[in-house]
Amino acid sequence: MFYVYIVECKDGTLYTGWTVDIADRLQKHNQGKGAKYTRSRYPVVLKYLEQAASKSEACQREYRIKQLSREQKNQLIEKGFG
Repeated sequence: MFYVYIVECKDGTLYTGWTVDIADRLQKHNQGKGAKYTRSRYPVVLKYLEQAASKSEACQREYRIKQLSREQKNQLIEKGFG
């Protein structure tokens, strides 16, 4: 299974990514070993998670979410986990 997620960084910014192991990915982000963007902004808190059937689907969804405005991302987060 593949997952697309949004985390909130300690500076209040949002980061979107995809993974096959959400627990491991969050641990890496919170150890400063995750994405370059989050390395100086941890700890992070999981705000949104949805499943994808394939890597391709996860990557496409990640891209679409990254194109959203902050307000649109917040609306997605408010709707809850997918």
